[in-house]
Amino acid sequence: MTNPFGLMNIGQSALLTQQKAIDITSNNIANVNTPGYSRQRLVIQQGSPIRVDSLTMSTGVTADPGIQRFYDQFLTSQLENENESLGRWDAQKEALGKAELMFDEAGGTGLSNAMSEYWSAWQDLSNNPSGVAERSTMVSAGQYLSSVFNQTYNNVSKLQQDIDTHVQSVVGDINGLAQQVATLNQKVVQVETDGHNANDFRDQRDQLVSDLSKLININTYEDGDGYLSIDVGNGKPLVQGTSTWDLLTADNGGVQDVYWKSSDGTNVDITSNITGGELKGWITSRDDKLDGYLTQLDTLANTLRTSVNGAHNAGIDLNGDNGLDFFTGSGAADLGVNAAIVADTDLIAAAGAGEGLPGGNGAAITLANLQNSAVMPGSSTFDDYYNTLVGQVGADVQAANFNSTHQQSMVQGLENYRQQVSGVSLDEEMVNLVKFQHAYDAAAKLITTADEMMDTIMGLTN
Repeated sequence: MTNPFGLMNIGQSALLTQQKAIDITSNNIANVNTPGYSRQRLVIQQGSPIRVDSLTMSTGVTADPGIQRFYDQFLTSQLENENESLGRWDAQKEALGKAELMFDEAGGTGLSNAMSEYWSAWQDLSNNPSGVAERSTMVSAGQYLSSVFNQTYNNVSKLQQDIDTHVQSVVGDINGLAQQVATLNQKVVQVETDGHNANDFRDQRDQLVSDLSKLININTYEDGDGYLSIDVGNGKPLVQGTSTWDLLTADNGGVQDVYWKSSDGTNVDITSNITGGELKGWITSRDDKLDGYLTQLDTLANTLRTSVNGAHNAGIDLNGDNGLDFFTGSGAADLGVNAAIVADTDLIAAAGAGEGLPGGNGAAITLANLQNSAVMPGSSTFDDYYNTLVGQVGADVQAANFNSTHQQSMVQGLENYRQQVSGVSLDEEMVNLVKFQHAYDAAAKLITTADEMMDTIMGLTN
């Protein structure tokens, strides 16, 4: 400008612009450790020039109303996808790690040791078929084996129930996060409709979406007004604008499945459509892994029961009668020794058909030899089948640990890259702070100079 008043306007615009830049820089420094914060920068532009006589004169500096937000949508989407996998494998690692403890054979109190003691008891009985102590030990060994089957099965079943509690808790967390996203949707649109920037609200909303992706697989998209919509379970809306749809759990065959509640109140089962997040990890552990372990325990218990009962029925007890069923029950959960045999050990049929009493031991030898009989699926022995089950549990735990560690590395790598794009560098912000401070001081000096020029002009009129 060609006069002190124009110079004063240039100084004023510079002062206000640098002040705003200092404010934004200060906000960046304050949020250096805030999760999900994206650093901001004031967009400074040259003022529109004007024509004065035959000259084109500058008008100072202006700040764009829209504060720049350093943000990468593609990177954010990648993080959401990797968080879904991380949440799944973390949950699976926790669940299967607990299951592994239930099949621990290191302490000598597991199922493998109990079966070994049981077969040894038959071997000892074959050496002294009429021995009272041997028969009592035989019953105790059967009861101990049954109790270990019962306890192992019940512990795994209890873990399934515990997982149901986790599923219910996660569903509650999902509903809470969805409500918060809807609330922030309203704030973002309201602020931006008024012509201001909603960077802080957008950061908060993105952080909530990141937290949500760790719990369940989601699809997100933003409309032209700034509303963020979230879908779950193969296209079922969770958040649309300021509206939300609840997820809930309900018993389905003894387990808690996940349902989406539609606007008309209908509950839609989306359990099979959950493919990521903690929910996927818990559900897979409960319905696939643990259920598989229970099925194999039942197979082992039932095959052992029918094999032992068949051989025992063919034997002769001390009363000269064919043997009763040694084991009762319908699976690992309720396997037990026949109460009649517990009450009267003479009913243990140790002798083979046609052998003299009380010295016959043919049935006891046959029963002891069952230990090495390939009667289990895959032509395996009882021990081999159980060891395969224990090995499978260990392999599942190892796979969950590996995938969890891998996903942690993936998420950390993407988070590091996000920090390069959106994170706050204290060194950079301190340089900017000094730069804007010097510019602010210079603008103030410019105003002082313009003021002095006007005082000089006013003095000429006196």
